[in-house]
Amino acid sequence: MKIIDRGSGTPVVLVPGIQGRWEWMQPAVDALSRQCRVITFSLADEPTSGASFDEASGFDCYVSQINDALDTAGVPSAIICGISYGGLIAASFAARYPNRTRGVVLASPIPPSWGPDARVRFLMRAPRLLSPVFCVNSLRLFVEMVAARAGLRSAISFAARHLLAVAKYRFSPALMARRVRLLDGNNLETELTQLRAPALIITGQADLDRVVPVSLSQEYLRLWPHASASTIARSGHLGSVTRPEEFADLVVRFADTISREHDQRRRVV
Repeated sequence: MKIIDRGSGTPVVLVPGIQGRWEWMQPAVDALSRQCRVITFSLADEPTSGASFDEASGFDCYVSQINDALDTAGVPSAIICGISYGGLIAASFAARYPNRTRGVVLASPIPPSWGPDARVRFLMRAPRLLSPVFCVNSLRLFVEMVAARAGLRSAISFAARHLLAVAKYRFSPALMARRVRLLDGNNLETELTQLRAPALIITGQADLDRVVPVSLSQEYLRLWPHASASTIARSGHLGSVTRPEEFADLVVRFADTISREHDQRRRVV
């Protein structure tokens, strides 16, 4: 299994979204690695991941990947951070492996109750054939880019760089469709309610997230009453890449709080 291991200090495992490639999170990886140690990877069914994917195990392969990444990096425990689809992976890992989870951060995550809407179901009918439609649909994210980059000119520049990344690190509509199907019949909610680790839910603004409604991401606050919540202003679903410094600051502050509380408990004992 190939992992990216950058920076130093508090270890943070960054789990990619449904696109599957860690390169799509490059701005977040760069920003986080300036303040902590970042361990990341591509999802197991990506040809470049170097990991094995067992169709019978399905979604659980992604969860096990976090364990493998920690072992490969020689890290006993870390802050587990998942973005979008990766949020559900991170949440599942944190619930199953409490001893390896210092805390969990979910950024614009899909909750266990999530299911594909009519648009997604349509695209899943023939993902390769309909990939041009998917690309056109992605234009709805430009509104967020304009807000995040504080101007049309800067947003166009960012969008151009993003398109270059898409061209270089090609997304696979077929793999994305399969990842959605892997959630069918998964009853994860009961398992996730067992989580006791510190948790942070990060979202963008409700009027800017055109992918996962903020109200859905906030379902984790019901599952985890002890969790805290933060919003990245002038962002929607892409806050970790359109405003990576703000995203990194939230994760690092959360990690610092966990460290201080741990030190206080040790002094009391």
